[in-house]
Amino acid sequence: MDLLGELLKTFFETLGDVLPIAGILFGFQFLVLRERIPNMKRVLLGFVYVLCGLALFLVGLEKALFPLGKVMAAQLTHPSFLIDYVGDVLEWDDYYWVYLFAAAIGFSTTIAEPSLIAVAMKARQVSGGAISIWGLRIAVAIGVAIGIALGTFRIITGTPLHYYIVTGYIMVIIQTIFAPRLIVALAYDSGGVTTSTVTVPLVTALGLGLASTVPGRSPLLDGFGLIAFASLFPIMSVMAYAQLSEWRARRDARANKEGD
Repeated sequence: MDLLGELLKTFFETLGDVLPIAGILFGFQFLVLRERIPNMKRVLLGFVYVLCGLALFLVGLEKALFPLGKVMAAQLTHPSFLIDYVGDVLEWDDYYWVYLFAAAIGFSTTIAEPSLIAVAMKARQVSGGAISIWGLRIAVAIGVAIGIALGTFRIITGTPLHYYIVTGYIMVIIQTIFAPRLIVALAYDSGGVTTSTVTVPLVTALGLGLASTVPGRSPLLDGFGLIAFASLFPIMSVMAYAQLSEWRARRDARANKEGD
């Protein structure tokens, strides 16, 4: 009964979040465009599916994924686990299991991110198949994996967050100058869609778990900031993927020309 009550509560909270969006869409359709919505029954049924799916998903995150991420981060950084492998004095390189776990979490949650799947499908449709769905998803996931691993390194070492963010955006600006124009806007959007329903709860749990367990770290000061890494590094990885693809295409074209 408690679970059913929580599901109903989450459903109505989700309904309150979705209603303003529906109001804007239907308001513009009826009051501004003055057109009927085609397949109205299908649209309304789709909204019901969205509400039910979001409610179930949010409860699942709260009951399973969020606690699991926090518990695993705490266990991986606990001295009783690390001292079995290293000496009594812990250094940043003794937390290598944490970096591997963070990279795996970043990669897997990004691959499963619904918003990224939607963007990748639209990118393939608009580009006429030039941008592959899996190519974009894997490129973004690699960027998030690197970013989250580096973010956990920052938490463990206690270095200032702005050093990484400023350096990262300088690299993004340089890449933007040399990257193919076709991919630049998509790369920037890819950095934003990673911070959605799947990635944010797990990554936040990971950061808070680390900051609560690593000696000398504050959950409030050090536990947050991983989302910034998850947004920044996919921009670089997607542009790098496009630059690498362009370089290979030029190399193949040059090789074919020389062969002729």
